[in-house]
Amino acid sequence: MKFPLAIQKLIDQFSQFPTVGPKTAERYIFYLLKQPAENLQKLAQLIAELKEKTIICSQCLAISETNPCLICADKNRSQGIICVVGNTQDMLMIEATKQYNGLYFILGGLIDTINDIKPDQLNIKQLVAKINHKGIKEIILALSPTVEGETTAMYIAKLFKDKNIKITRLARGLPTGSNLEYADEMTLSNALKYRNEL
Repeated sequence: MKFPLAIQKLIDQFSQFPTVGPKTAERYIFYLLKQPAENLQKLAQLIAELKEKTIICSQCLAISETNPCLICADKNRSQGIICVVGNTQDMLMIEATKQYNGLYFILGGLIDTINDIKPDQLNIKQLVAKINHKGIKEIILALSPTVEGETTAMYIAKLFKDKNIKITRLARGLPTGSNLEYADEMTLSNALKYRNEL
């Protein structure tokens, strides 16, 4: 027996989410079917408003409610240091450690040769322009310790090799192959505090 079309269409949509396969999507749909109609309407409304109520910060390229975001608008932050991360979630994880008080820059992903993501598909040109314009003294490469993160870090380090800029990366308290968004605050805090120069 097949699922009704309305259920199958939702299973197909949910299956496109990261780490969600058809079986997990099916569980989500049947959970939703048990909820009151007003809860589903509220969820649908929040999803519909998601793009309307968020914008991209013109300075760091993070997803925010304001432009510039609250971090970029804070004049008390150190203007000579920039932390380069893959996405907004990684930025928020580092911010939660309360160990960093500089600027951020969101790459919008990592170089990934398997999935054909090349440097020109990331925000690397904007990063170079920002660093040249702002007079940055240190770049912290806070990228996940995966093959993609390592490749991206080496690529960025080469771009600034001949400039008079200190390039550091997070210390190796983070397990290789993991994502920053899953690291606990203490591990991430120590990795930031004891970062290494490249």
